Amino acid sequence: MNEMQDKRIVLGITGGVAAYKAAELARLLGKAGARVDVVMTAAATRFVAPLTFQALTGRPVFTSLWDAPQENGMAHIDLSRGADAVLIAPATADFIARLTHGLADDLLASLCLARDCPLLVVPAMNRQMWEHPATVRNMAQLRADGVSVLGPASGAQACGEVGEGRMLEPAEIFDALRASFQPKLLAGKRVLLTAGPTFEALDPVRGLTNSSSGKMGFALAQACAEVGAGVTAIAGPVALPTPAGVTRVDVQSALDMREAVFATVPQTDIFIAVAAVADYRPAAPAAHKIKKGAQTLTLELVANPDILAEVAARPDAPFCVGFAAESRNLAEYAEGKRRAKQLPLVVGNLVQDGLGGDANVVTLFDAAGAHPVPPGDKLTIARAIVRHIAEMLDAKN
Repeated sequence: MNEMQDKRIVLGITGGVAAYKAAELARLLGKAGARVDVVMTAAATRFVAPLTFQALTGRPVFTSLWDAPQENGMAHIDLSRGADAVLIAPATADFIARLTHGLADDLLASLCLARDCPLLVVPAMNRQMWEHPATVRNMAQLRADGVSVLGPASGAQACGEVGEGRMLEPAEIFDALRASFQPKLLAGKRVLLTAGPTFEALDPVRGLTNSSSGKMGFALAQACAEVGAGVTAIAGPVALPTPAGVTRVDVQSALDMREAVFATVPQTDIFIAVAAVADYRPAAPAAHKIKKGAQTLTLELVANPDILAEVAARPDAPFCVGFAAESRNLAEYAEGKRRAKQLPLVVGNLVQDGLGGDANVVTLFDAAGAHPVPPGDKLTIARAIVRHIAEMLDAKN
């Protein structure tokens, strides 16, 4: 599914140094099949030449109310009619202030006021400008007016300072725009999920773990957030960026993960147990590093709690989704897990098809039977899983 194919996007560019990033954004949009009309403020043209965007989009670039090549001389009306979204990236503090107060003193500000489609803004400014009370008030008003705000990020800025106010990267903006076109299948739902491996300490430097990357769990967190859910992801030790709109809680061991889950599950509508939780942990972790000695080492292990089974057994249990990563007999083991834990849905896969990688092959097991999902990257697979969950909730209701 390509949400961007044939979409009409008005890409507004204002006069900040981050305007150079908009060139890559325009390229990504065009590559995805969108038709992009670029509108630049006068200040933006001082940073990047309009010809750059004309070359990238294959379409004329609009810079002024007075010379826009429209037959009726109303580019501010015509550009927004039929557009699927207006995206301002970068959006400077000055432009945000003008937008907040409904000024229409140039082409971009005018079409934002005259639009009949969603407006998304990507702030980019110095950290002190972003933190200034005037900007804080303006951003609050924009959100209250229904404008979607993407970012900003925190990091090194062109001025040499470090802090919040940095424009999101083009790929992040593209993903957020694409997500905005997703149907809000889980709007108002609260999703709790676990992701990644756990680490069970043997001593202060060693432990038992597995090769789970957390990619499937984080893809599901992103997919749930895209369709309107409030998402909390409890993550084992993984080095992955947190998807936009997702609250992240980092843990190490299975016991840590259990504690974090049970602190949140009472406020949860859907629980998705993606994490590869260790089945066992050392009975007595050493206080100091275990030194090399004998040729063999005997470890006493005790069973970890089954977090998913405990959640599913609660009288107030949310809609529970389990994962079964098997090396053989997938249908037998996955369906057996679903029945044993009385789960409405289990996602099964063979470890050789997806563990630690970027792609996956899964089958969904529910009371109606087995539903194979076409192979794909993990985000595509995650979106298919979320659609199936939404369908099951609709049928239940």
